[in-house]
Amino acid sequence: MKDIARRAGVSESAVSFALNGRPGVSEVTRDRVRRVSEQLGWRPSTAARALSGEGAATVGFVLARPAGTLGVDSFFLQLVSGIQEVLAERHLGLLFQIAEDIDDECAVYRRWWAEHRVDGVLVVDPRTDDPRPGLLDELGLPAVVIGGAPDERHPGLSTVWADDAGAMAAVVDGLYALGHRRIAHIAGLPGLAHTERRIRTLRAEAERRGLSEVQSVPTDYSDEAGAAVTRRVLDGPAAPTALIYDNDVMAVAGVAAATELGYAVPADVSVVAWEDSALCRLVKPWLSALSRDSVEFGRTAARELTTLLDGGPARAVRVPVPRLIERDSTGVVRGV
Repeated sequence: MKDIARRAGVSESAVSFALNGRPGVSEVTRDRVRRVSEQLGWRPSTAARALSGEGAATVGFVLARPAGTLGVDSFFLQLVSGIQEVLAERHLGLLFQIAEDIDDECAVYRRWWAEHRVDGVLVVDPRTDDPRPGLLDELGLPAVVIGGAPDERHPGLSTVWADDAGAMAAVVDGLYALGHRRIAHIAGLPGLAHTERRIRTLRAEAERRGLSEVQSVPTDYSDEAGAAVTRRVLDGPAAPTALIYDNDVMAVAGVAAATELGYAVPADVSVVAWEDSALCRLVKPWLSALSRDSVEFGRTAARELTTLLDGGPARAVRVPVPRLIERDSTGVVRGV
């Protein structure tokens, strides 16, 4: 402050008023102080801002998933890209941390809140029995839940969600039209709300059509698990004619595993990936996939959080239903 005051030819109190946006100085003085501060490379201290109640200028993002599955998950990479794009416009930082489990994630929120480390958080992977919304309500920490259905029990939290049930119904409808009656769903982590919605929808669609040979098998989203489950279901007594994978990585690994077992895609078995990505177009055959704008998903979540930070109301925002793009990995069942 002394350096800026000396260079700008004003008092230190005038510098404080100008840089903190407080009344007491003219706009001419305010502009001069800001220009000098930029020339000297001054930046506000986030620690000091937090202690004075002005906020940390940082948003928190915790992920309780195996770290090894992150680098190949195109959805999260694109989601974070969209989040960061909006935060950068507001000069907000993103504090990212991997947690061992949901209890560890809750401990991180408590620590961040106590230390004034973040102004708000983005919450992913909603659970069917999730302790996080209640905790964040209790702490009074602004939060946006990504991927969860609106929850009236926690009206202070915003939600950005997609209709996973509608997307699964569309996939099943498309496979059924191609003659598929034995369908296996290689699902994601058990207990996640969107995993359970997809499983329930597949079961409901099967019952509605009278299909008895339909199953869902949870995994950890990894390529190893995707390949292992593919081998298991295809080695069974009544092998499925269609496979639905909860991400692109498992779908690619599943195609390789099916090929090793002597199955041709799509002549013997059709494949659908839940997340479309460049990976789906780097294998042969190109994979049919559910497409959505994951970057925009992240932008939407970040905008909703900045709205909360600005004192706006909590909202439930629904993004467009993922759209099925049919490529070479799905086809008519033999004999149909």
